[in-house]
Amino acid sequence: MAEAVTRPPEDAYEGDPNTGEQKTKLARRVGPWLLLLFIVGDILGGGIYALAGEVGAETGGAIWTGFLAAFILAALTACAYAELVSKYPRAAGAALYVNKAFKQPFLTFMIAFAVMASGITSASVLARAFGGDALAEFVDVKVIPVAIAFLIVVALINMRGIAESVRLNAVLTIIEVGGLLLIIVIGLAALGESSSDFSRNFEFKEGVTPFFAILSGAGLAFYALIGFEDSVNIAEEVEKPSRNYPKILFGGLAFAGLIYLVVTLVASAAVPTDVLSNSSAPLVEVGQQGPLGVSPDVFAAITLFALANGALINMIMASRLVYGMSEEGIIPGFFGRILQGRRTPITAIVFTTILGLILVSTGDLGDLADTTVLLLLVAFTAVNISVLVLRREDVEHEHFRAPTIAPILAAIASVVLIVDNEGETFIRAGLLLLLGVVLWIAAYAGGHRTGEHRAVER
Repeated sequence: MAEAVTRPPEDAYEGDPNTGEQKTKLARRVGPWLLLLFIVGDILGGGIYALAGEVGAETGGAIWTGFLAAFILAALTACAYAELVSKYPRAAGAALYVNKAFKQPFLTFMIAFAVMASGITSASVLARAFGGDALAEFVDVKVIPVAIAFLIVVALINMRGIAESVRLNAVLTIIEVGGLLLIIVIGLAALGESSSDFSRNFEFKEGVTPFFAILSGAGLAFYALIGFEDSVNIAEEVEKPSRNYPKILFGGLAFAGLIYLVVTLVASAAVPTDVLSNSSAPLVEVGQQGPLGVSPDVFAAITLFALANGALINMIMASRLVYGMSEEGIIPGFFGRILQGRRTPITAIVFTTILGLILVSTGDLGDLADTTVLLLLVAFTAVNISVLVLRREDVEHEHFRAPTIAPILAAIASVVLIVDNEGETFIRAGLLLLLGVVLWIAAYAGGHRTGEHRAVER
C-alpha cells in the first residue's frame, strides 16, 4: 500500500489572500462543472428514487407538498452555507463554522460527529436500498451482504482520488437525471390511462390535517434535498471556491428542486399512493405505466446507479469532514493522514467505512432516513446561528452574504422539524450522539486534548 503521510507534498497549492484559498494538502481538481454535477448528483442521488413512496405514506397523494416545503427549508439553509464556505473555503463544513463561532471544543466535536454520522447513516440507507427491490429485478440476493460489499467498493473508489470520484459522480448524475426526465415523459403519457388520476396530487392522508401531513412529509423529503451541504466538505479541492461555490450551489439546488416537483406530480398522478408507498423503488412502478412504459429492468438499473452515486458522495463528505476536523485539531492528527500519490484522506476513509459497515445492518429505509435528517437538522440549526455570530468577523476577500432573515427562518424551521419526530428516531439519533460522547471521553482518557492539533510524523 502507498505510504500515508501528513506532511504537505512539495506541489501543495499555495494560499491566495485575494480569494481566501489557503495552502492545502489536497488537490484542487474540481472545476465549476464538476462541482455543479457533484451538487446536483448528491441532491438527486437515491433520495427521490428510494423515498418518494415513503413521503407519500406521510402526506397522502399530495407528495409534492412535502418536497416543496423541504425545498424551501433547504434553500434557506443553503444561504448560510453559501456565505460561510465562501468566507472560509476550507474542509470540515459545519464543524469549522461552529468552532469559529463559539470556540467550544465539545460543541464543535458533537456537531461534527452528528454531520459525519448523518452522512454514514445516509449511505447506509442507500446501501440497503441498493440490495432491495431494484437489484431484485436482476438477481435474488440477501440485502445485508450486498450492502456491505457495496460500501467496500465505494471506499475503494473514494481512495482512488477526488478527481476520479467526481468524474464517476458526473457520469452517474447524467444517468440519473436522464432517468428522472424519462420518468416525467412516461408519467405525462400515462395521464390518459384509466388508472391515472391527477387529482391525487391534492389528496392528503386521511385522518391528518394538511399542515401536519405536509410537515411530516417535509421531514422525510428533506432527506432527498440535503446533499447540498456535502459539497462544502470538498472546499479545499474546488477551484476558486469563494467565487464559484455560491452561484453553483443555488443553481444546482434550483434545478434539483424543479425536477423533484415535476417527478412527484406525475408519479402521484400515474400510480396509486398505496402502491408507491409500499415499494422501495417507487419510480420503477411509474416507469411501467402507460403507452410508453418500459421494462422494469431499465429503471431498476437507473435506480441502482442513482443509489451508488448518492452513497459515494455521502462517504466522500464523511471522510473529508473527518480529515478537516483533524486539520483543525479537533481530533488527533492521525485522522489527517493522506495516501501519497493519490492525495486522498486514507485514514478518514477507512474509519468512516468501518462505521458504515456497522450501521448498514440496522433499521429500515424510513427509520435510517429519519435519523439522518434529525442529525442534520441539529447541525443546520447550529450553522444558521453560527453565520449570524460570525458576521462580527471580517475577512479580506469578497464573499457571498446571505439575507439576515434567511438563517433566522431556517433555524426556526429546523427546530420545528426536529420536534416533529417520533420517539424511536430520537432514541436512535441519541445513541449515535452518545457514541460521540464516549469517543470524546476516550480521547481525553487516552491523553489527547481535543482542540489541540498534534502533528503526526511521517
